[in-house]
Amino acid sequence: MTHDRRVLVHDDKAALIESVATRFLTKMADILHEQGHAHVVLTGGSVGTGVLEAINASPDRDSVNWSKIDVWWGDERWVPRGHADRNEGQARAALLDHIDIPAGNVHAFPASDEGLDIDAASDRYAAELKSMAAPESTVPQFDVTFLGVGPDGHIASLFPHMQGIRENDLTVIAVLNSPKPPPERLSLTRWVINSSERIWLVVSGSDKASALGLALAGASRDEVPVAGIRGRHYTDFFVDGEAAAEVPENLIEQPQ
Repeated sequence: MTHDRRVLVHDDKAALIESVATRFLTKMADILHEQGHAHVVLTGGSVGTGVLEAINASPDRDSVNWSKIDVWWGDERWVPRGHADRNEGQARAALLDHIDIPAGNVHAFPASDEGLDIDAASDRYAAELKSMAAPESTVPQFDVTFLGVGPDGHIASLFPHMQGIRENDLTVIAVLNSPKPPPERLSLTRWVINSSERIWLVVSGSDKASALGLALAGASRDEVPVAGIRGRHYTDFFVDGEAAAEVPENLIEQPQ
């Protein structure tokens, strides 16, 4: 572990979620003050959605100028637009429907009932990313990218021993045989995630402890995909005590 990869341990899941939500609001205020606009990548899952719910419940929620933030997703399930499994729908219910963010700032992945096949949907999201990128780039500058981690170490929809984790050219891929249902998904690729200024991995539960320990011990990205994740400037693992069970003490920083 180097200076730009930190593990911050919280007492339990509730404390973890509250701390990350508070940190996010503070960081967004700082980023908007410094550069006037921000791009944020969201994740799904109970912890990712819990963070969004905590942001929504915070008295500081409206201190952020949400009109200056563009929101993206790291991955999405290939299901119809209104399906309960879509990360987009969960994020809208938790936060996005409650804040003053323009519709055009919310960049959801295409859905399976919108007349596209999954490969065309992948191409469309890649084109949308490029349309918001600087001239010399294919994706925007992501200021904060949220990620969860599966018990097998997967991040977004990049799973162990599958081609997606090794993709170095495409920005978005169609996943056709996910080992976790549903089998069809869309996902940003690893190099795109790693282009983020800050990656915040928010991890809770004893079932994640082995993957987290292996990742921080130097496992290969093919075996444990989260091991291949490193932001341009910061890679922070926000974890609860159960998820931190196999992290060596010397790698742990106390939350501020």
